[in-house]
Amino acid sequence: MWQKPDTEVIGAIRRGIELGINYIDTYPGHSEHLWGEALSDGLREKVYLQAKVGTHPERRKDFSAEGTRWSVTNSLKHLRTDYLDAVLIHDPIDMESVLAPGRALDTLLEMKAEGYIRHIGAGVRPHEFHKELIETGHIDIILTFLDYTLLSQSASETTLPLAREHDIGIILASPLGMGSLTGAEPKVEEERRRNPDAEPKAYAMWKWCQEREVNIRHLAMQFCLAAPIDGVVMFGPADKAQVEDGYEAATADIPVHIWEAFEAEFGIKRGM
Repeated sequence: MWQKPDTEVIGAIRRGIELGINYIDTYPGHSEHLWGEALSDGLREKVYLQAKVGTHPERRKDFSAEGTRWSVTNSLKHLRTDYLDAVLIHDPIDMESVLAPGRALDTLLEMKAEGYIRHIGAGVRPHEFHKELIETGHIDIILTFLDYTLLSQSASETTLPLAREHDIGIILASPLGMGSLTGAEPKVEEERRRNPDAEPKAYAMWKWCQEREVNIRHLAMQFCLAAPIDGVVMFGPADKAQVEDGYEAATADIPVHIWEAFEAEFGIKRGM
């Protein structure tokens, strides 16, 4: 969203809040002050506000105590808030850099005790990292991306049941499969390059929807919203139009017979 003009970014955030979207995720080091401007005039109190550590260009993947505190303090300043509802440890390459004594997790726990953070989470791809983080007993939220969508549900066998067992919140990110499920025709060559051992599933789904005049973006969003989780679905709109597209996808009426036909064709059932 930070690649758009400032006024468009601010307008998109405020439009989302108007529509009832109340989970705001920021990316420290990338025009985070625009979120602060958008949430002024009393809007901060209407949302659940989340930042990250490990994303700032000046301290990328810096999970030291100093780097972690520096990042959170910067976010508080730019977002014009006294506290963050959540901070996610973003995409570490290993768990040692995060979980070793005196590193990011210890520092976030200190800042939680100091009242600057309400919840601690992590956004990372490998499911074994999810397990290790959850089993610390100190993580409240896990963000998983690309592993619970129409294209892949691998998290349903690993992270999701573990999160339920430990009462951990889940964020399902990238519900549109990094652009593969937006409604634009997927590029078969790119799909095969990403996963040469699999059939081009995104294209097959797109074609099936085209033939039936079904909006695949609606199916993709509502499939994630029906997931058996205690959590939220997070998409990444770039402007006001995409905010409205996401809201439409989440609230559109999809007849039961469409879901039944889709399940019969692709073997994918909502709520699995």
